[in-house]
Amino acid sequence: MDFVAGAIGGVCGVAVGYPLDTVKVRIQTEPRYTGLWHCVRDTYRRERVWGFYRGLLLPVCTVSLVSSVSFGTYRHCLEHICRFRYGSTDAKPAKVDITLSGCTSGLVRVFLTSPTEVAKVRLQTQTQMQPWRPSASWPTAAPPVCPVSPVCPDPGPKYRGPLHCLVTVAREEGLRGLYKGSSALLLREGHSFATYFLSYAILCEWLTAPGHSQPDVTGVLVAGGCAGVLAWAVATPMDVIKSRLQADGRGPQRYRGLLHCVVSSVREEGPRVLFKGLVLNCCRAFPVNMVVFVAYEAVLRLTGGL
Repeated sequence: MDFVAGAIGGVCGVAVGYPLDTVKVRIQTEPRYTGLWHCVRDTYRRERVWGFYRGLLLPVCTVSLVSSVSFGTYRHCLEHICRFRYGSTDAKPAKVDITLSGCTSGLVRVFLTSPTEVAKVRLQTQTQMQPWRPSASWPTAAPPVCPVSPVCPDPGPKYRGPLHCLVTVAREEGLRGLYKGSSALLLREGHSFATYFLSYAILCEWLTAPGHSQPDVTGVLVAGGCAGVLAWAVATPMDVIKSRLQADGRGPQRYRGLLHCVVSSVREEGPRVLFKGLVLNCCRAFPVNMVVFVAYEAVLRLTGGL
């Protein structure tokens, strides 16, 4: 049932956190944004509310599978470790067991998420201006006129949707294009998911009332939210590099690989570039992972009761 519970929790998390994820990706990949509110205002001015949901369809369709694999892999790996080390799957796992299982869960999900992450980042960074509208405060204003042609051609967005984006990337860049940035994604997911599950387990233990085996709903909310914040705190540097590598295919290629992207980014924008979106990641992670773990635990307890 861990697979089912993880799938439901993952879908709930995406529904809560996707708009902030779009803002985070744009801040990380487009240096013209000076901060969170600048990006939010600019996105709304150019694309209205829809701009915050670019690329949403693919994560919604795939997150149930990815989240199911993540939680299922974690639980099954932990059970196998406990059986091997202690002779029983019901034995209380040590912190190193939880860390190893969480790391394995993160590494396994990379093979599923890399293509969808590429499509998500390309769609999120594909801005599209709203058509010009006369303002009531400037009744005499006229739309801009192209100097060469009387009609301004609108080439439209390069990617028409998630599937079209995946097909276009595969056609133009090959299979390697779909796994662009996967090295950074591996480095991000491994230690962040180890931190994620370890911190959740420790916090649940602290927040469990004496005489009980599990925390109450409030305890799960706090533990899940804090676990998400800690996981993103350690994941953000590689998340920045991952986003830049995956967005690099929109035009002339800037980065030759992971190390070149790190060196170039730090040289051009300073070490602070590796922490772009950190505050936003942490603010988004708390409510998202509260919802994820509450849904996950609720499904497990419901099915356990049945």
